[in-house]
Amino acid sequence: MRLVVVESPAKAKTINKYLGAGYKVVASYGHIRDLLSKDGSVRPDDDFSMVWEVSSAGVKHLKDISDQLKGCDELLLATDPDREGEAISWHIKELLDEKKILKMPFKRIVFHEITKGAIKEAIANPRDIDDSLVDAYLARRALDYLVGFTISPILWRKLPGSKSAGRVQSVALRIIVDREVEIEAFEKKEYWSLEAKFESKNKKIFDARLTHYNGEKLDKFSIIDAQRANSVKEALQNQQFAVTSVEKKVVKRNPAPAFITSTIQQEASRKLGFSAKKTMQLAQNLYEGVEVDGETTALITYMRTDSVNLSKDAVEKIRDLILQKYGKDFLPANPRVYQTKVKNAQEAHEAIRPVDASITPDLLKGKLSSDLYKLYDLIWKRAVASQMSSAEFDQVQVDISDDKKNVFRANGNTLKFEGFIKVYVEGKDDQQEEDADGMLPPLEKGDRTPLNKLDALQHFTTPPPRFSEASLVKKLEELGIGRPSTYATILQVLQDRGYAKLINKFFVPEIRGRLVTTFLIGFFQKYLEYGFTAELEQSLDDVSNGSKSKLDVLKNFWKEFSENVDQTKGVKISDVIDKLNDALGTFLFRTENGVSRVCPECKAGELSLKIGRFGSFIGCSRYPECSYVRKLDSSPMTDGDAVMVQSSEYPRFLGVDPSDNSEIVMKKGPYGLYIQKDKKSTTPATTKDDAPATAEKPKKKTPKAPKAQKVPAEKPIRASIPNFINPESISLDMAVSLLQFPKTLGQHDGEEVKVGIGKYGPYVLFKGKYVSAPKSEAFFSMTLSDAVELIKNKQAAKQH
Repeated sequence: MRLVVVESPAKAKTINKYLGAGYKVVASYGHIRDLLSKDGSVRPDDDFSMVWEVSSAGVKHLKDISDQLKGCDELLLATDPDREGEAISWHIKELLDEKKILKMPFKRIVFHEITKGAIKEAIANPRDIDDSLVDAYLARRALDYLVGFTISPILWRKLPGSKSAGRVQSVALRIIVDREVEIEAFEKKEYWSLEAKFESKNKKIFDARLTHYNGEKLDKFSIIDAQRANSVKEALQNQQFAVTSVEKKVVKRNPAPAFITSTIQQEASRKLGFSAKKTMQLAQNLYEGVEVDGETTALITYMRTDSVNLSKDAVEKIRDLILQKYGKDFLPANPRVYQTKVKNAQEAHEAIRPVDASITPDLLKGKLSSDLYKLYDLIWKRAVASQMSSAEFDQVQVDISDDKKNVFRANGNTLKFEGFIKVYVEGKDDQQEEDADGMLPPLEKGDRTPLNKLDALQHFTTPPPRFSEASLVKKLEELGIGRPSTYATILQVLQDRGYAKLINKFFVPEIRGRLVTTFLIGFFQKYLEYGFTAELEQSLDDVSNGSKSKLDVLKNFWKEFSENVDQTKGVKISDVIDKLNDALGTFLFRTENGVSRVCPECKAGELSLKIGRFGSFIGCSRYPECSYVRKLDSSPMTDGDAVMVQSSEYPRFLGVDPSDNSEIVMKKGPYGLYIQKDKKSTTPATTKDDAPATAEKPKKKTPKAPKAQKVPAEKPIRASIPNFINPESISLDMAVSLLQFPKTLGQHDGEEVKVGIGKYGPYVLFKGKYVSAPKSEAFFSMTLSDAVELIKNKQAAKQH
């Protein structure tokens, strides 16, 4: 009896039906153990030894594996065919060895598609666990841990309100922030073009653009204002034009290769609107097996890969299908072979393809969920198109000139042969890219072409676009940052930590993200450089192929990194604020008239970034004499309009209570939004904010000072936001008023008059009786006379 261990129960179920008697299949449910989540779990002084912790779920799954091993003669570790899969197999073996349970032979088997043939072949060709792949996993895990557990506490101390920092996520965030800085610095430029409509000899109208004026070639900015454009237009208006040049050629376009992890995420985002995370979840289901006609069927090959290769057998089956379904014209003479363009690519896997190309999308209509069907359809079409003939276009370029060397150019593009386009066309990130011009009427050199219409059109340059999920994945791939299996997680983590958010499907950095990025560039610049991160990825790939030692990579990294960390120990929060003020000055202190740090309220103080527990804001240096505060909660967009981008949706800093200097924030709880004021202790205290990150312990014991009597911390004051008030309209004054309710306005007829907000809305309380008040913002400024009038109206109504 052989025990086969895979990662998921769905995969176990699919494989089990292929193996039958003599085999048992059990799932590990992913990783059974991971690094202990506390400081010191990676020990640089002990050759980077690691402290592992088995999760509570892992204990159960390890017991299941141990129990299933009883009575078995061999253990086959069949986890996924990548570094993570290799690591899971290694962890299982290590734990079984520690428990002295593994007393039989064990082997590692890998397959890239869940078919009977692939599994049987894997079992027939077992191997040992690949130590180089495991070392690469361990090195990556150690690096990520050391960066996260070293930089994150520094962030928390020096930049309150920050979340944790990650080795790769921080670089991805920098890409988003750098693009935002480009957009903000962008200055649009005006330019003009002359667009004409000409008439051919068969009376067909076609378009052309002016390319030469008075013999000089025009570039984009040759005509930059209306006066010049109209002058050129007037000079051309009455000229006689004829065709002076006709160039024709056939242009071929080749298909894109079958999907790899990054390209499937990009295309699913462009064409289907799927997030990277959703795409990978659906692909996992298609790989492990889905129910089709009552039977579990695996439909695609392994989805975490950066190889564009297809197996010889798969190519032959796809070519047979093309011949049968589309005809010989759509089948090239030889199979297409692709070379990857991805940095640090691992060519061990196949590209993502259908397990069986004969299972066409049409056969699965109504048998899969809508999303699973859409993704399978995309994968099938891309894989089949990758082996089809090129598409062919008739391309025509026509020059139309007058006798003064003024030239208009018309371009035409006509599809001559569909080729792969019959099945699939790759999407693009830039919607302004144009594939083809329209068709042109028949034109020959010497043809007279009367000018039908001439327009001078105004244009403006546009800033570079923000990154969508698709284009950010593409950028990470181009730079060699991260691995295919990590892209979806990277994008999700940036959003979960409140560093960036998707607005209209494009990433915009939040205030917190900009501050963290600027801090890290200021104090850990090398580790946020694109080139350094890519080189480190290459080093990890070198470990995986055995050309570099895990220890050498870790030691080289840690030596410089730990020295860099030591240099930040004496850095104070005031130093951090100064650096952020300088680096982000154009963003933080921008006004309608430029950049200014002069306080707009007192005209004497200097504006500066302030860091609070509940967010960042701009304040005056003359505080508390000047109480000017401006929230940092918006980011300018490319079109000049302000779009609100909360630094973190909640808690939201509203300001400082002028009565006692306490911070007032809006927070979100299980029952809705509320206002909170944290009362400050009146006992003097030493702040840790400006203390060094780590203080050296005294070598000699000193007499203990008498313990100061602890003053119990006062509970924060809270007030719910009533449903008749728009949270976006709440000002600091309104928040202060809310926290004061119920309050006494004064006396009437010798009795107190109180106001407050209860279960049924705002009220006035007089002589133990409640009088309802109007549900409006005016209630917050209600005076004693207003309340007395309500009371009298209520009494008068009762008398009637």
